[in-house]
Amino acid sequence: MKFQLKSCAALVAASLLVPVAVQADDDEMDFGMYVQKKMHDKSKKLFGIKKPLANSAEGNVARMPGQNAYDLIELAKGLKAKILTRDAGNKADMFSFWPNENEPTHLIFCIEGSDEVIGSLDSGLDKMNPSVQSIDLEDGSVSTILRGMNRCDGIRTTAWGSVLATEETSSGQAYEIINPLDTENHTVTDRAIGTIVTADNEMSMNVVKRDALPTMAWEGLTVLDNGVVIGGDELRPGDWDLAGDGGDDSDVDGGAIFKFVPDVQHIGGMIDKLEDSPLVSGSVYAFRASCREGTSSSFTVNYGQGCEIGNGSWISVSAADARRDANNNGATGYYRPEDLHKDPTYTGPGVRFCWANTGREAAQNYGEVICGIDSDPMLADETIASIVVNRFVEGDADFNSLDNLAFQPHTGNLYVIEDHSNGDVFTCLPDGADRDIKTDGCVRVLSVKDQSAEPTGFEFFGNGKVAVVAIQHSNDDMMSDYDDYGTDDIVVITGFKLNKKSDD
Repeated sequence: MKFQLKSCAALVAASLLVPVAVQADDDEMDFGMYVQKKMHDKSKKLFGIKKPLANSAEGNVARMPGQNAYDLIELAKGLKAKILTRDAGNKADMFSFWPNENEPTHLIFCIEGSDEVIGSLDSGLDKMNPSVQSIDLEDGSVSTILRGMNRCDGIRTTAWGSVLATEETSSGQAYEIINPLDTENHTVTDRAIGTIVTADNEMSMNVVKRDALPTMAWEGLTVLDNGVVIGGDELRPGDWDLAGDGGDDSDVDGGAIFKFVPDVQHIGGMIDKLEDSPLVSGSVYAFRASCREGTSSSFTVNYGQGCEIGNGSWISVSAADARRDANNNGATGYYRPEDLHKDPTYTGPGVRFCWANTGREAAQNYGEVICGIDSDPMLADETIASIVVNRFVEGDADFNSLDNLAFQPHTGNLYVIEDHSNGDVFTCLPDGADRDIKTDGCVRVLSVKDQSAEPTGFEFFGNGKVAVVAIQHSNDDMMSDYDDYGTDDIVVITGFKLNKKSDD
């Protein structure tokens, strides 16, 4: 009996010690931390950088004359940077390469300022805010192509040799520009009816407003080679006057994803005049998730709150009233859809594209990246489940307010840029062969030192080894104006490596 009591006491004492030992092991072998450390250790092989940044840049370096790129940003080990120009218009945002990303000579930048008169042109015409600018990659010189847009943001070079520039405001329009390097100081004098004149106050032959595309707060977009345009409406839920009574409606949906399908698709080659563009006419549709099983011919349509991902289709909306039609017809709303890009490494049917929903960091809605596959971009039929979307990246307390995106050519790594001061740039791996359908992990590669500024407009050259980023919203009190307007810095980053498979 005594032996049994001693044995029980020993067992109890031993059992009390077990949780302590297990806890110690857990602290040392937290599997999430283990994987995160492995990503950092293998960053050269996985991401093409020697060592990621562990934390955001500290301090508060103000923007001032005489600085170099390293005064502005902190970079992952192995990357290098130089300032291309400090004369880009204030609020320089997204840009496209001209004439293409493989052999570019210029960057075509959107300047996200509101429409305002800032002076007079030599002809006596009102000098409006710069909206679209070209930046020479050789010497960094800046020239203003178009003025008078309201918050130019989303911009892309097309396969037929034009530039599509769009506005991020509730009445946002889309403008197509041909021969951009031969276009200087053209001005939008009436956004409502689309009056655009040259610097000599004559009708512009190089710029036109595209009424066939949806009116919305344009942010990210992709323009396919056949003329299909897919873009998001940068709108948060409950932040729009649906009733038209002058106030916001708390239950209005967030921004929808829209698709423009041209009446005549582009089949190749460059155009000589704007009337030959596929953007002249077409139909507009909004994405509506169904959350029900689909077939190639038909599927059951169920939609509403709680249905944001899965199978879906495209529903018809009017171009002029796209936002209202989308809300009234059950299109899926998201929290401020921002930048949107097609995946250049996707090889399946149709197109894969991804977009960022910014969310609201202060409300612990940290943002996300959603990716969709549209199996037939020219098809738009609400009875056919031709598209499926799912979450790819989810933000957190350190990586949030997701905004601009950029796929690295050849690797498929997705670069995601934060939309806030002291913002960072992360790179995220494609989904591997594991069970889930999300990125296999993300690391930090860039951080802005200026606490009043943020990174934006991040894009890669076609070789995947060189990138460009704008440093936006900085305090410019110590900097001189250029072209009677405030300025931002444009930085070129080199040193990105490709893995052997990508190099091949």
